[in-house]
This record gives sequence, C-alpha cells and structure tokens, in this order.
Amino acid sequence: MGPLEETAEEISVLLVEDDAPTRRRIADALVQAGGFRVAEAGDLGQARGLLQSAKPHVLLTDLQLPDGNGLELIREVRQRSEATEIMVISILGDEQSVISAILLGANGYLLKDAFPPDIAHTVRELIRGHSPISASIARFIVRRTQAGTGAKPASDLNTAKLTPREIDILWGIAKGFSYADIASQLGISRQTVPGYIKNIYRKLDVNTRGEAVFEALQQGLIRL
Repeated sequence: MGPLEETAEEISVLLVEDDAPTRRRIADALVQAGGFRVAEAGDLGQARGLLQSAKPHVLLTDLQLPDGNGLELIREVRQRSEATEIMVISILGDEQSVISAILLGANGYLLKDAFPPDIAHTVRELIRGHSPISASIARFIVRRTQAGTGAKPASDLNTAKLTPREIDILWGIAKGFSYADIASQLGISRQTVPGYIKNIYRKLDVNTRGEAVFEALQQGLIRL
C-alpha cells in the first residue's frame, strides 16, 4: 500500500513542511491519535512526486518552502480535485499569503505551535466538513478587513443583498459549524441548509467556503 492510499479506517494525509522537527511533531500527533496515514514531504518537489501516484484525503501544507510557495501546491491540488481537503500550517505575520490561501481553496488553518491533541482534532474537524481557522488567524484577517473597509456597519456594505437568515448561516460557515450544527442553532431543517448556502455562493459570486468567508469579511457582513 502506498503512503497516500487510504483504507476504510484511515485518513490519508500529505504533510508538507520543510522544518523537520515541526514536520515530525505534527506527523507524530496524527499517527498517535490513530486513524491517520501520513506521508511527509519537505518541499514542493517531493510533494508533487507523491501526488503523481495518489490523491490524499487531506493536504496539510506550509506556505514558505525551500523551492517555492505552498500556494502553488494549493492551486494545483484544488484544480485537480475538489475532494481533497486543504489546511495551511501557518505562523502569524504573512497576511497576504493567508488571504491568498483562502481564495485558492484552503479550507482551514493550523498554527505551527498547536498542541498535539488540537492537531488531530482540527484535521478531523476539516474532514467533517468544517472550516477550522485558528482564533489568532481569524482575528488577523478581521483586522486587515477592518482596515480596508473602515469597519463600516454591515448594513452599509451588504451589496450582495443577503437576507438576515443567510448572514446567520454564513456566520456558521465561517465558524466551521457543520450543516447539522447550523440547523440546530437556527432552529431550521438540516435539509434546507445546502439551499441557503447555494444562494449565498450565488449572491457573493464565489465557489468555495473560504471565498465566501473572505468576501463576507471584506463586506463587513460577519465578524469572527
């Protein structure tokens, strides 16, 4: 069985991180938690080589790599497959890269100094359809957004004409809630949530959760 092949019991993860101690710590956290098969790469070249033979369930990648930027890998993987979940391993300080990763299709973020139990939990949340974003990174994006918009009230910026219900659901998406969680919080049927999300995507002219959250933050529709 190849390093990226997935069994019924295991989630295949491609971990791309050039710092060996950080890579080993994250890989160990996943393996020891159980239920994960982890393949490791230290640069873009190694990652591309592994991706030639199989598609992982999860791509977990750093952005700053010795032979390029992880954004290139995110773009390539997203173009090849919508099924692969993508999570960025990040440190604070590179605002544009964080926002660019959202726009390219990243679904979540993991801080490099996260505790081992949080690493496995965060990846599992990603698999369940959530969009886990570190609170620190969320605040970082919000600060940037507020600087760009002057933190105007949402009522002044709702150019997409989202309804109050759609804004509530968009907030749930941004917080990484599942469809069932959103439905429970709002007292609506779970079966209606995908329809609301389809309308939100259409009105915001986006195609992914990350793009929807970014656009909502830009317009001041939600705050994390």
